This record gives sequence, structure tokens and C-alpha cells, in this order.
Amino acid sequence: MKPSRLLLGWVAALLVIGIAVGTLQALELAIPASLISINWGLLLALLALALLDALRLKRLPQVRISRQMPGSLALGRWAEVPLKVEHDFGAPLRLHLFDHVPDGLSFDNLPLSIELQPGQFSQISYRLRPLKRGHFNFEHCEINLPSPFGLWSGKRLLNVSDQTRVYPDFARLYGGELLAVDNWLSQLGVRQRQRRGQGLEFHQLREFREGDSLRQIDWKATARQRTPITREYQDERDQQIIFMLDCGRRMRSQDGELSHFDHALNACLLLSYVALRQGDAVGLSTFASEQPRYLAPVKGTEHLTMLLNTVYDADNSRRTADYQAAANQLLARQKRRALVILITNLRDEDDEQLLAAVKCLNLHHRVLLASLQENVLDEIRHHPVQNQDEALTYCGAVDYLNASAQCHERLSAHGIAMLNVRPGELGSELVTRYLSWKKAGAF
Repeated sequence: MKPSRLLLGWVAALLVIGIAVGTLQALELAIPASLISINWGLLLALLALALLDALRLKRLPQVRISRQMPGSLALGRWAEVPLKVEHDFGAPLRLHLFDHVPDGLSFDNLPLSIELQPGQFSQISYRLRPLKRGHFNFEHCEINLPSPFGLWSGKRLLNVSDQTRVYPDFARLYGGELLAVDNWLSQLGVRQRQRRGQGLEFHQLREFREGDSLRQIDWKATARQRTPITREYQDERDQQIIFMLDCGRRMRSQDGELSHFDHALNACLLLSYVALRQGDAVGLSTFASEQPRYLAPVKGTEHLTMLLNTVYDADNSRRTADYQAAANQLLARQKRRALVILITNLRDEDDEQLLAAVKCLNLHHRVLLASLQENVLDEIRHHPVQNQDEALTYCGAVDYLNASAQCHERLSAHGIAMLNVRPGELGSELVTRYLSWKKAGAF
């Protein structure tokens, strides 16, 4: 409980009057005796009134607050958090409310000011924007109640427990269901190549149409029906995709509000959504993390929820990635041939170690190595150089990019399929490569 501005104003006014009276007495000037009595009387009356008001404030009934917290939030997206305020006050009352938001969540429209009316409950809201993924607990709400005479302001800490989960930015995945798949993929920047020839998996028999290849004709069915019958094929289904996600210190690089690790998670979810709709199975394996995660490949679009629940609270560590150990662990778990997508932030010193690990994986699986490059390096390279410090920074960035390019060339020379992309472009590039290989039967 603390004094209000009204109480402080009255105390200051009476203090000024008392100082003025005391000064006049010290100067031996004549002043009415009643003035001193009035001043002391006002001071005593204010003290009594303040004590009475403080007592009434203590006896005010408790405010009841319920928070309608969403069960899940998307990283980096604003969400509304409604609050319901109930009370038993017999007169209108204005209070200030502040919700104790956990670290890792930014907020807007706090603290809130609300007018409470007798016999009614009030609905208010504020906005949350998650800055990192994970599990968050809300424990308290704080309110400031004015006393009936307005001389005090009382702080009350209410236990209002809630919890929510912050997932990777998956909102656009579910939004894509409202569009045709091809239009949706093209809006995301996915480039689909024209199919050459036919798919690998038999789909159905149908009548011969103009433009069909003679190799598609099923001669036995043609003889039975006495009309040309062709075999129709489709892209092979029931294939398996496994993401090997680096959770080490290099994925902590920040581009904008998201780290490379968060960009990689978003890209994995995007490709998972596409692959699951294509009838393929998707799995995940993380390495160089405090708590490694593994999810065996599973089919079905409902598997995306399981994947989200597996990775929503995953975080990168300060460890160095051990590619060989991660490859050996995956080979021990995954016996069936799969498309393994290894996502990392490649450095030139990783050349030999990474090459050995990928060659080991290539013996049993098809491997795609996706390396993220920092946007800041391109910004430095294109920024005008105007002084010595900028020249040194420019030369360092160019030297780093050249060394990185040479590392990629050495890996490509050994037949390793690679993607070297900016973090924000990783999702569309992965989907493009996946669809291209699937149509070509290159798994």
C-alpha cells in the first residue's frame, strides 16, 4: 500500500502552511492564534481520515481474475490474451492491472486500466508475442486498487496460474490447406520441374490417349479389351525422409529475430507438411544438443502434430557438432533406405569430418546436405567501403565466403548433394529439391 497523489498533495499543502506559520513566528510577526489551531486540526483530521481510508482499503473484497490463455502460440506472431475480471464491489471502481508475463514473451497494452461497475464483470485483453519456443508458465496477476476516499493505492498479487506452449511458426502451414497445393507451393517460392517420363509406382489402367508413349501400352490388357490400354504411373509413395538437425553452437547465429536453428525448424516443418501429404513418412533426429530428440519416420498428415510436439521446446546448445557420431547413431536406428537431410551451418574446418560422415550415410541412404549462410555476410559484401575499418570487415567477409565456397566445392566434387542457402530461403529450396528428386525417382 502506498499514498496516492491526493494524500501527498494534502500533506504538502499542510506542510507549506506549517512552515509559513513557523517562519512568521520566528520573525515575531503577529499571526492569528486560530490559524495554528486550524493547521493542527486539519493535519489531525487528515491523519484520521487516512487511517480510516487505509482500513477500508484493506477490507475491500478480493478481485477474481481468470486468464483465457491460448493452448499454443506461434513463434514471432502476436496473439490476444483475454482476461475476465469479477468483483463484489458496491460502487464503481477503477483499477490498474498488470499480468506477470514470463521471460521470452513480449507484450503490448500492459498495464491495463479498467472501470469496474457493481454487479457486472469486465472483459479486457492484451497482446503477446513469443520471442522463443518452449513451455511457459503464468503464475501471477498484479492489481492496484484505489481506496474509497482515494488517499491510498493498494497492490494485490493474485495467483492466476496458466500455461502455454510456443511452437515454431507453423501458422502458414495450416493456412496452406485453404489453397490448392500447386498454387500454395508456388506462392512460397517453390519451383516445380516438368516431369520427364512417368512415375515409378503403378497407379491404374486406362484407355490409350493421344500423347501417350507406346511403352505405356499394356499389350495383354489391350488384347483382352481389343482396344489400346495404357499403364498409368504415379510418383512413388511410402518413402521415408529423416531430418538430421544440428543443434550446436553454429546454429545460434541470428538473422533478424530468428536464429538459424529456428529457420531450420520452420523449413523442416514446411517440407514435412508437403511430404506427409505426398504419402511419405517423416522422421527427425537432432544432435549436438543437451537433450537429443529422435522421432522414427511415420506416415499421415496427423503426424505433423507429433512432430511439432517433439521439437517445440528443442533448443540449440554451445556444443560442437560431432557429425560422425550423429551419422553412426542414425545408421543404428534407421535400417530402411531414406532421404536424409542434414541441416547445419558449415565451416571450412568441417571438411574432412563431415565428408567422412556423409560418405558413411551415403552407403545406405540418399543424403542432402543443407548449409545455412549468414545474411550479414552478403550485406557486408555489398556495403560501400568508406574507411579502414569497413575495408578490413569487407576483406574478412570476402575471405570467409571464398573459403566457404571452396569447402562446398570439395564436398560437391565427392558427389555430395548440397544446398547453400540463406536461412529464409531454406524451406522453399528443400521442397523444390524434394519434389524434383521424387519425380525423378532419385531417392
